[in-house]
Amino acid sequence: MTMQLRTFFALAALCLIFTTRIAGAAQSSEQFKPTEGQEGKDVVWVPTPAILVEHMLDVAKVTPQDFVMDLGSGDGRNIIAAAKRGARALGVEYNPNMVALAQNAAADAGVADKAQFVQGDMYEADISQATVLALFLLPENLRKLTPKFADLKPGTRIVANTFGISDWEVEQTTRTEGDCYAWCTALLYLVPAKVAGQWRMPQGVLTIEQKYQTFTGTLLAAGVNTSVANGRLNGDRISFNVGGIEYTGRVSGDSISSVAGNPAWSATRVNQR
Repeated sequence: MTMQLRTFFALAALCLIFTTRIAGAAQSSEQFKPTEGQEGKDVVWVPTPAILVEHMLDVAKVTPQDFVMDLGSGDGRNIIAAAKRGARALGVEYNPNMVALAQNAAADAGVADKAQFVQGDMYEADISQATVLALFLLPENLRKLTPKFADLKPGTRIVANTFGISDWEVEQTTRTEGDCYAWCTALLYLVPAKVAGQWRMPQGVLTIEQKYQTFTGTLLAAGVNTSVANGRLNGDRISFNVGGIEYTGRVSGDSISSVAGNPAWSATRVNQR
């Protein structure tokens, strides 16, 4: 056999192998059908009922101005539903077959331009641009993700199916009726501003110890320390009581300005914890 013939047959064999692999992959993608309870990297797949998906998005008040993300997005139903409301949406899913399934579903629904899916680890995902997180994860998953949640922009909405975020106060808990089986509850959280540290106010020095949406502390004024009561954060809104006086304000980084009530006040952070 001549060298030219050997080369020809070798190339033909490579082309056949390549074509067979592509066809097999396409067939595998077409035939893939997820089964409820199937094992995943960090959690088994259980789909959120369609009626609860819509209820979660209602609770989070999703609009076309939002960027919605889902971690462990499965077949993409949360993301596709958000995209149908005009929002930009991104799902992060570890299983590549699930990613392909979700992409095809988004195309079939006519929202592939708004609903995007990427294969990746949810713990490593960049969620910094999200304005809404729509999630169905186990408590241990949520606990591991909590530091990432806390770093989001204050006021970011996190809406979860059934399982809540440990140590965070729920903003709203609601149930939907209909074909939701055991999965009928939506829990809404607002990411709180970070206010731990010392703040200088016209009234004195305010020291805050924060635990997510709540905080304690003292106000040192004229040499007297008075305890802070009812310290609460609602996104970037802050409220507390010192000596019977109610303070409400809006946090912007290292400054706070009053928004209502008496007295008018402001604060500047001088030491962050």
